[in-house]
Amino acid sequence: MTPIDQVRTRALAMHASGEPLREVLAVLVREAEAVSGSGATCSILLLDKEGLLRNGASPDLPADYLDAIDRLKPDPNLGTCAAAAATGKVVITPSFLTDRKWAELRHLPLALGFEGAWSMPIIGRSAKVLGTFGTYFRMRREPRPDEHAAVSGLASVAAEVIEG
Repeated sequence: MTPIDQVRTRALAMHASGEPLREVLAVLVREAEAVSGSGATCSILLLDKEGLLRNGASPDLPADYLDAIDRLKPDPNLGTCAAAAATGKVVITPSFLTDRKWAELRHLPLALGFEGAWSMPIIGRSAKVLGTFGTYFRMRREPRPDEHAAVSGLASVAAEVIEG
């Protein structure tokens, strides 16, 4: 059984036993951080009924940062998570300083020591975007192939849990 299969089994068991969604999603976030290595911080944002991004599980991001990004509207020209939610595609920003999509928001992650990020949409059974799985880096870089594959698997598990 692969590590992603093990996390899937654990997450589905937690969900079936009635654990809060935030706790189940936090297990997925922790696995993504482990795969991404030192200095990576992951976050799951969920689209609410109004179509706005809300915190699903971001155990290592400070509350003031989460408050600042709370209720972002999906927009293909804004950040990584808002862009991924709008387009349904992976969005990669190796450097906040050089990406125009971060012009309005770059001060927020830079203040926390992050230099880049990427985001994968969480897509449900009906091909609807349910949220995003974001990863912040403390250095300029793109996700490695193993990270991309792992987060893709974890995003599928997140979709399963979100949709019940």
